[in-house]
Amino acid sequence: MPRKIALAYSGGLDTSVMCRWLQEMHEAEVVTFTADIGQGAEVEPARAKAEALGVREIFIEDLTEAFVADYVFPMFRANALYEGEYLLGTSIARPLIAKRLVEVAAATGADAIAHGATGKGNDQVRFELAAYALNPDIEVIAPWRSPEWNLHSREACMAYAAERQIPVDFQRSGGSPYSMDANLLHISYEGGGLEDPGNPPDEDMWRWSVAPEDAPDTPLDLDIDFAGGDPSALDGEAMSPATLLRRLNEVGGAHGVGRSDIVENRYVGMKSRGCYETPGGTILLKAHRAMESLTLDREAAHLKDELMPRYAALIYNGYWFSPERVALQALIDETQKVVNGRVRVRLYKGAVSVIGRWSDSHSLYDEGVVTFEDDAGAYQQEDATGFIRLNALRLRLAARRG
Repeated sequence: MPRKIALAYSGGLDTSVMCRWLQEMHEAEVVTFTADIGQGAEVEPARAKAEALGVREIFIEDLTEAFVADYVFPMFRANALYEGEYLLGTSIARPLIAKRLVEVAAATGADAIAHGATGKGNDQVRFELAAYALNPDIEVIAPWRSPEWNLHSREACMAYAAERQIPVDFQRSGGSPYSMDANLLHISYEGGGLEDPGNPPDEDMWRWSVAPEDAPDTPLDLDIDFAGGDPSALDGEAMSPATLLRRLNEVGGAHGVGRSDIVENRYVGMKSRGCYETPGGTILLKAHRAMESLTLDREAAHLKDELMPRYAALIYNGYWFSPERVALQALIDETQKVVNGRVRVRLYKGAVSVIGRWSDSHSLYDEGVVTFEDDAGAYQQEDATGFIRLNALRLRLAARRG
């Protein structure tokens, strides 16, 4: 039985109830850790709530810059998309939270960590795989999977909180019927009417973006500078990673960019329908691929595209700290040394279009070779005859044999 437990604590109903449950069921001291990763809600009130629960060691940290610089940007160097659509907004936040939770446990002498993820979702896997990769001997407590946990509905949690005078806000996300997860990269929506995959989402569900048809009639052009594969400036103004992503979220959302409605395959085996808003990430993915199209060697770019689905699945399934993800990251980062320059994108009615790209130092585009006009001998067109014959040889031999 653990004597001290470090709990990933949001200050909401579920984790406040869990805090008291852990104190009573395990007769243990609880340490709380709350991460600000740009979710948009004030996290400091979690301190007073934890104090009211008798917690003596309370950790509240702003991790927004580390989140974007050390997790989001490396992922975007890979152009990662899970199942061709999902920009991995929830997935990429979990390893950072788990890492700090394990570090808080070590710093406070806690011999276990706890989280509020349910036994049906991906987050339980992500938290625990990350924790074990960083501390193989850590004990993990997942109350939702415990036989003693009988608070399987919001009503049950509310009754438990009222009985024990736990100070919580009983309204979920301003009265929203959806289960929501937010950070500086995205907001996700699940549950409620979305559980029927045939139901369209309600317009008032969306928090960051206007409907594309209601976006401004005038397009907005943006210049995004890249250095070593990472965005470094917006319209010529250098910005920190978190500042740049926050700004792209604002302008992207105002132009209806970044909405998606997906049925995805969870790692635990079931299909799940979710809606996502990722305006800044949608812009960055488009711009980064445009920058690579100008600066990356063809085979290096194609190799990255072949590896991307595997890389994305590793993040989705919780293997950020695995040796295979680290090895893939090293390969990806090596290709990014030449991804330097500027991309111009246009935002209009939910669409992101690339309208220009430049790289003075690393462009592989040679107008003198590719031109339809006189190339002054830069390319010998007759060389293509032998190239085609050699590549057609196996096809011709097979055709002669029927």
